[in-house]
Amino acid sequence: MNEPIIKFDKVVKRFGDVTVLDSLDFEVKKGEKVTIIGPSGSGKSTVLRILMTLETINEGMIHVAGKPLWHQYKDDQLVPASEDHLREMRKEMGMVFQQFNLFPHMTVRRNVTEAPVHVLGLSKEKAGERADKYLDLVGLSDQADKFPSQLSGGQQQRVAIARALAMRPNIMLFDEPTSSLDPELVAEVLGVIQRLTEEHDLTMLLVTHEMQFAKQVSDRICFFDKGKIVEEGPPETLCTNPKEERTREFLKNFIHPE
Repeated sequence: MNEPIIKFDKVVKRFGDVTVLDSLDFEVKKGEKVTIIGPSGSGKSTVLRILMTLETINEGMIHVAGKPLWHQYKDDQLVPASEDHLREMRKEMGMVFQQFNLFPHMTVRRNVTEAPVHVLGLSKEKAGERADKYLDLVGLSDQADKFPSQLSGGQQQRVAIARALAMRPNIMLFDEPTSSLDPELVAEVLGVIQRLTEEHDLTMLLVTHEMQFAKQVSDRICFFDKGKIVEEGPPETLCTNPKEERTREFLKNFIHPE
């Protein structure tokens, strides 16, 4: 089998005295769709933030697309990564956050073209064509000249997805992409993500509380607790017949809501 496209090897992350990731071993294969579930504070979102280089690590190694993420080789020695190395590595990944983080003073189209022009060096024409393609994919071609404040939360999140895709990443990271949305807007964003999983050979790592959705789109679900993977497996196995008591206890909240 191919080398994993994401590989965490004994990764430790601490915030002060609190260990958020505890010697984490975790990998994702190219093209795999993996969902991370778990209680608040279990380290799920930290995994994504570390991959996007928004948080550093205390110990261990991470490889993305065969290269070390937080380290680099200098004269055959492994040394901490430079800002240039991190910038290159970020191009492998696109991230969609809970908050949409759109530029309020830019139109929808410009929100999508800005990074391809300034980071990838695309011409405005090429970036515009790419933006039109991805806005069409998320069903927002007719909103391209509006500003974010003129859109619903669901539409803003779909723009954020188009913006991440416009960088042509190999890996898409979704950090609870529907948690800031009103319930009636959740379905439209989940629908777009589902289309991506069906039509594109992207590797996806998704943190979500939407269990039904996780079951539909994932090749594998990992249950995190206290900075470790307690259990992982295909959705049908993990959700219907978990081996671990801690997993059963967690899933009860979704199957029999109070």
